[in-house]
Amino acid sequence: MSDDKTSADEKLACGDGEKPSCGQEEQWLNVKPVPEVNVSPSSRFLQAELELNIHLRRLTFSEPVRYIYNPLEYAWDTHRCYVEKYCQGGQRILFLGMNPGPFGMAQTGVPFGEIRSVVDWLKITGEVGHPPDEHPKRRITGLACTQREVSGARFWGFFRKLCGEPALFFQHCFVHNLCPLIFMSASGKNLTPPELLAGEREELLKLCDTALCQVVEALGVSMVIGVGRVAEQRARRALSAAGVNVRVEGIMHPSPRNPLANKGWEEVAKAKLTELDVMALLNKS
Repeated sequence: MSDDKTSADEKLACGDGEKPSCGQEEQWLNVKPVPEVNVSPSSRFLQAELELNIHLRRLTFSEPVRYIYNPLEYAWDTHRCYVEKYCQGGQRILFLGMNPGPFGMAQTGVPFGEIRSVVDWLKITGEVGHPPDEHPKRRITGLACTQREVSGARFWGFFRKLCGEPALFFQHCFVHNLCPLIFMSASGKNLTPPELLAGEREELLKLCDTALCQVVEALGVSMVIGVGRVAEQRARRALSAAGVNVRVEGIMHPSPRNPLANKGWEEVAKAKLTELDVMALLNKS
């Protein structure tokens, strides 16, 4: 299959129906749980995220954190498009990242959301707003972002070459981040969750653990693949503690901060996914 053919996923509409407006807390807080009967996996997935947002808004963070962005609020439109388009029943594998990158999901609302992959391959559309408190050096420009996120380009680029069209990948897999928040210091430096104060980090990740368990059960996946050691370890701990019966594995993170990833991340990922019997599901040939 080639990219110039219209695939089934491209025919799906994004963002049909009403949605909560970004930044209007009353609407978020009045969200009612979705009934379990005849509810799509995407609806259950989004409901878990909305409930997580309510709890995250109540958290406070100390130095070195100065700025906090939540793309599940200001980029809800594009995120919802991604989930409604690609979160399907019967997917067996959940790839799990840790949290957004400044030029990926922070801009697009899509995990590992490097702009060209999101617009050109995943065909995500929608409006992206702004966080309430925005760093002057880390402006949100949404789908007009011109800066490249290496991790996202490597991640989605690998699956694009492997699968050809998104439909083949999403027939078997979905991609999600454990934590939706991105943290920055006063200088605009990206701070990962391990760099937060221990008590504040644990309070944050406990909420994210609960949401992860809800998401895994909503999707009915049989394997969670952490992208990076931190995501893998956290997923294993959270799902085991909650008694969720799912296999947890991991692949190397494609970050340019990782010297091994810079030497050939695709080959490392391919070897691991072959070992996990995932490659046979995704090879377009």
